[in-house]
Amino acid sequence: MISKKMLINGEWVDAVSGETLTTVNPATEDVFGEVPSSDKEDVDRAVAAARAAFPEWSAKPQEYRSNVLNQIAAKIRAQAGEIAHLAAQEHGMPEKLGFGPTMGAAGNFEMAAVYARATGGELIKSVKTNVMYCFDRVPIGVCALIIPWNLPFFLMAQKIALCISMGNTCVVKPPSINSVIGLKLAEIVDSVEGLPKGVVNVITGPGGRTGNLLASHPGVDAVGFTGSTETGVSIMKAAAPTIKKVVMELGGKNPAIIFPDAPMHLALESLGHHQFFNCGQACGSPGRYYVHKSIFDEFVTRLTEVAKKQVIGDPTAPETTMGPMVSAEHAGKVMSYIESGINEGANLVIGGKRHGDKGFFIEPTIFTDVKEDMMIYRDEIFGPVAVITTWDDEDEVLRRANDNTYGLTASIWTTNIAHALKLGRRLTVGTFSVNGHNLIAPEAPWGGVRESGIGKEGGWQGVLEYTEQKMITINLDE
Repeated sequence: MISKKMLINGEWVDAVSGETLTTVNPATEDVFGEVPSSDKEDVDRAVAAARAAFPEWSAKPQEYRSNVLNQIAAKIRAQAGEIAHLAAQEHGMPEKLGFGPTMGAAGNFEMAAVYARATGGELIKSVKTNVMYCFDRVPIGVCALIIPWNLPFFLMAQKIALCISMGNTCVVKPPSINSVIGLKLAEIVDSVEGLPKGVVNVITGPGGRTGNLLASHPGVDAVGFTGSTETGVSIMKAAAPTIKKVVMELGGKNPAIIFPDAPMHLALESLGHHQFFNCGQACGSPGRYYVHKSIFDEFVTRLTEVAKKQVIGDPTAPETTMGPMVSAEHAGKVMSYIESGINEGANLVIGGKRHGDKGFFIEPTIFTDVKEDMMIYRDEIFGPVAVITTWDDEDEVLRRANDNTYGLTASIWTTNIAHALKLGRRLTVGTFSVNGHNLIAPEAPWGGVRESGIGKEGGWQGVLEYTEQKMITINLDE
C-alpha cells in the first residue's frame, strides 16, 4: 500500500484530525493507497497558505511564471511512464493508453505558459478627448480546483496550469477515488525551483466534505470544477453566498449524427475509440448515435466488430484496451443503466454483463431499438454503452439531438462539409466536430452550454477564465 501526505504551504502534512481514507485498485479490488482525509482545519490552513502566497506570485514577471510552468511540463514528460503506470493501478486506465493523457497534461502547462505571456489588456476609444479608458487582465486571487476521477492527472494539470499561469494561487482537491495520482502531480509541482511555497496546495478528502468546504470558504475567490452536473449544482450553491466566480465543465449526452455519405471507416474508428476509451468514462464520449436508416444496419454491424475487438483485462498489460470501471459504486451505476435498457425493451446487440470474477469490469455494450423516453437515451451513462437510433428526416434528427438538458459536444459525419457547418450552427452545444469526435488539444477551448457547464477550459479562453478585467480611467487634462 502506498501512503501519502498532503501538500500545504510547501510542507507534506497529515490531516489535523489524523483521519485517512484509502483508495482501491479497481482491477484487483485490493487497497492501493492511503491519504489524509482533510476537514475544516486543513482547508483553512491551505486557503491561508494560498492567500499568503498570492502577493509574491502575482507580482512575478510573466516570463518568470511561464518558465516555472515549462519546468513542470518537462518533469511530467520525464516521468510519463511512471505516471501512466500509476494511473493503470489506481484508476484502471490501460497503461499504454494512459501515456497520451499524461503527455497532454504536460502540453497544458506549455500551452498556458505561452498564452499567458501573450495575454494583455485593451485600449478603449473614448468620445471624450480628455479621457483615456483601458483595461488590464489581472489574476482573480485564490482558486479552489476540484478534480474529477475520470482523467485525474490530466484534468488536475490543466486546471493548475490555467490557474497559476496568470498569477493566481490555488488549493487543489484531487478525487478521493484516485488521490495518489493527484499527490504524484503535487510532488512534481513541489520539486520545481522558483515556485513559492503556498502557490499550489493539494489536500485530499471526500468531495461532499472537503469540496464543499472549499467552495464555500470565504477566503476562496473562484472555483474551477469538472464533474457531474449534480455535483456542479451543489458547488454553485456553496459558492453563491460569497458570489465566487465558477468555471465548470459538467456532464454530456453527446449526439453523433451520421449521414448516408459519411466516411464510414473514419466514423467507426473515431467513435469506436471514444466510446470504449477509458471505459466510456469521459464527459465527451458519444452519448446518442443517430444513424441514417440507409446505413443503419451496416453501421451497427461494424461498430459491433469494434466492440468485439476490445481486450478487457489487467490495465498494466500491453495488450489491454479496456480496463475496469473506476470503482464498485460506479460499475454498479452503469450496470443499473444497462438493466434498465433491457427492462424497458431496448435491443441488446452485444455485451451487457460484468466481465470476470474480480475487479470492476463491464463488457462493451451496444443497444438499438432505443426510445426517447428510456433512461439509457436520456441520461449520461458514463460507461462503455453505445445507444444507437435511426433517422430519415433532418429536421427531426436535429430536434431529437437538441432535446436534452445537456449541451456539451456533438459530431456530424458527412462528406458535405458546408452542409455539416450549417447543421452544426443549429445544434445547442459548446463544441461540434465535423468528421471527427472531440478533436481537442491544449490550445483548443472546451466547454458546454445549458447543464454542461459554465466557461471554457483550455486554450487562450481557458487562461482568461482565471483573470478579471480591471478598468483603468485616465484624465488627460493638465
